[in-house]
Amino acid sequence: MGATKTEHFSPKVNAIASLAKAIGHPARVAIIEYLLKVNTCICNDIVNELPLSQPTVSQHLKALKEAGLIQGEVEGNSICYCINPKAIEKLNNYFGKLSAKISTEHLNCCTK
Repeated sequence: MGATKTEHFSPKVNAIASLAKAIGHPARVAIIEYLLKVNTCICNDIVNELPLSQPTVSQHLKALKEAGLIQGEVEGNSICYCINPKAIEKLNNYFGKLSAKISTEHLNCCTK
């Protein structure tokens, strides 16, 4: 399998792909949904909410943070995480435009 050629795509396309890849795992979706539900920065509660080990949750948090979907701040001996609203807004704008375009321009595409 060949290497991806991200340099062939615009920074905007690469940014959306990075965000989409980060939410491409059910555990990460569950983490984001939990952070949205509690609507505050949380530290250790995430591990108690998921049927995963602490190291696995940490790996998923790292992926979400690297993509920019969540933010983390050190508080004492732990890191407290919260949603990055700017990243969620980017996804919302992208999928909103995609949905609007599909609804208006491709109503009859590929339907038989």
